Amino acid sequence: MNNIILIGMPGCGKTTVGKLLATRLNRQFIDSDSVFQQTVHPNISEYFSSQGEDSFRCEETRILTQLVQKSDCIIATGGGIVECAENKDILQSGGMVVFIDRPTENIMEDIQTSTRPLLAQGKERLLSLYERRYQKYIDFSHIQIKNIGSLQEVTDKIINEVNNNNV
Repeated sequence: MNNIILIGMPGCGKTTVGKLLATRLNRQFIDSDSVFQQTVHPNISEYFSSQGEDSFRCEETRILTQLVQKSDCIIATGGGIVECAENKDILQSGGMVVFIDRPTENIMEDIQTSTRPLLAQGKERLLSLYERRYQKYIDFSHIQIKNIGSLQEVTDKIINEVNNNNV
């Protein structure tokens, strides 16, 4: 497959870093949330409110299953992809899974919480999600990268780690 699959909290840099990786590695970039918006519902927050989290997670897993069949892509997942245990095998069979770990303080400085259904409640909710998901991100990933430097530094770290792990 040779995909690089990015996981982590909302606002950790999956989309931004993913686009940089795709450019640097000359690969296609795919954002699973964008695929959801194109194929299921144009507004994730509305869908979440009207259909519920369980329905959203089922659609998210269905989309993930399709995306990991592709080759040589950079795939950014939704922050809650680790909420479904079955996604672990799907992710790991689809490529090198990279957990982008960004401090919650940095996320809160620049994330638009109004467009993130699970973060609309603010910092307390972000911290609660981080605590609940952190170990899952580690368990689901092959590589963990701290997002504490520049975007260029984070991108370089991912490329170096992926190359060292023979993807």
